[in-house]
Amino acid sequence: MIYSPSLIAVCIFFLFVGITLGISFYLGGKAKSSEGYFAAHGQIPWFVNGVAFAGDYLSAASFLGICGMIAFYGYDGFLYSIGFLAGWVVALFVVAEPMKRLGKFTFADALNSRFNSRGIKVAAGISTLAVSIFYLIPQMVGAGVLVRPLLGLPHWAGVVIVGTVVILIVVTAGMVSTTWVQFLKGALLVFFCAILTLSILQRGFEVYEGPLESQTVTKTPDGKTLINGLPRGTGEGQAVLKPVGHISKLPGGIKKTGPVGPLEFFSILQESEVLLTSSKKVKNEDGSVTTTYTPKPTPGSQVLRPGEHPKFKGIRSNNFKDKLNFLSLMLALFCGTASLPHILIRYYTVKDQAAARKSTIVGIGCIGFFYVLTLYMGLGAMTSGAMDVTDTNMAAPLLARSISELLFAIISAIAFTTVLGTVSGLILASAGAVAHDLVASFVSEPLTDHEQVRIAKIASVVVGVIAIVLGILFKELNVGYLVGWAFSVAASANLPALVMLLFWKKTTKQGIIAAIVVGMTSSLAWILLSADTFANVYGLPAENALVPFSQPGIVTIPLGFVTLVVVSLLTQTTDTNNNRAD
Repeated sequence: MIYSPSLIAVCIFFLFVGITLGISFYLGGKAKSSEGYFAAHGQIPWFVNGVAFAGDYLSAASFLGICGMIAFYGYDGFLYSIGFLAGWVVALFVVAEPMKRLGKFTFADALNSRFNSRGIKVAAGISTLAVSIFYLIPQMVGAGVLVRPLLGLPHWAGVVIVGTVVILIVVTAGMVSTTWVQFLKGALLVFFCAILTLSILQRGFEVYEGPLESQTVTKTPDGKTLINGLPRGTGEGQAVLKPVGHISKLPGGIKKTGPVGPLEFFSILQESEVLLTSSKKVKNEDGSVTTTYTPKPTPGSQVLRPGEHPKFKGIRSNNFKDKLNFLSLMLALFCGTASLPHILIRYYTVKDQAAARKSTIVGIGCIGFFYVLTLYMGLGAMTSGAMDVTDTNMAAPLLARSISELLFAIISAIAFTTVLGTVSGLILASAGAVAHDLVASFVSEPLTDHEQVRIAKIASVVVGVIAIVLGILFKELNVGYLVGWAFSVAASANLPALVMLLFWKKTTKQGIIAAIVVGMTSSLAWILLSADTFANVYGLPAENALVPFSQPGIVTIPLGFVTLVVVSLLTQTTDTNNNRAD
């Protein structure tokens, strides 16, 4: 049985959650002012902030989504890792020091540093909300995924647990506790994933000699699940999913390799044959949907070749639209990192620009090392014989379970609490946008520290509830893929305004506002009208989509830059005093 809760997993899970809440309650008393609540008084050490960057960034998408895509499709999932890491180059050389110099609490502060414009604050505040909520979806989905094997609870229960705990964290403590929680969880996640990788190398490869069987999973209109025609369960007359992921042949006809080295791991896999799983979905006359999963012997060289994942077929496809879709995704991943609100506000938690730069370098080191580990973990899951054929997000936790119940419990609990930290950062960024940017722009008198914090806490509750609902609705999608969409929205809405403000003297407040609005609305509209959304969210035929490919970045990011340039040039004569409030 793939999912069966264990006492040790439950105990470790509640231990980590308890420690997380304990840190939040303890540090909550140190964040009474708005500066403390939103920016930790700018007193976080640069090394701690750098590891906290990793804690923020190495979220459900990294641990669950990327490992899952590598496990099911091979090297292609690693392209997400490359894109995510490359984006930190932009953050280091373009954004880090200017963000610390220009702002105080929120992303809007940096954009509005020259103009004192209410319009900029409102547009940037709405953009922060949109990006944060979009990025919250995969985190909440990942939380629901982790709860299933840990506690034996349904997906929705995990999402509700995370939402409730995160709301408590943000309401009680703010950025101080969020940073220290992220520091601890980021460090622990990287460390124990390194332990998991060493365990994979120590175990090596072994040929599977059991029967090759197809499995059918039927979703009935009333919400029931049938496996090979029987109700899902462990009792008499019920059926469970059989785990998948095996090696069918090893080079030289051997049956088992024993421990392998880091490079030997890839050379052996390249010459082996792996049992991947192909799927075929059919809609039945009674409204039910049956998916047949069939084992498919695949050369290891193909597993390690880019372009096998359906979303990455543009690498080798002759279809120009497929190539554009792939390039669009890579552009979004590269540009999105420096545009994520919960990453940008972390630059305000250190004391000066030099600390901002150094913390970025530390973050790059931790994140880069982790992404190397994802390749081993994903391919290790592919050959572990422990995967859930229906859920790409569960590959890494089930891999850990196949090695050690204790390792599974620790890694899953750390991943779960890392999701807590990431969601806390996103909700805190949203709360800051509401209190510091939106509400403050529409009141006649400046808000006091106490009022800003109180409004932020109310906003945290509202955004948390929205995140819970969306996490339940989007449970079927791979979290790594969902993050690609979030990066597209962030890069389209935020990056053009930020880059042009820093490097083009003719930028006007009207140009910034127009770029944010056009980038945000165009990317959101493109995603909502794409084939992937039609098929996976609306349940409509993908061919009915109104846009030619699913990833919007290659269109909407340049559109944001063009919009800013054109509007700024048109408003040069009317915006003679760029420092005047509107």
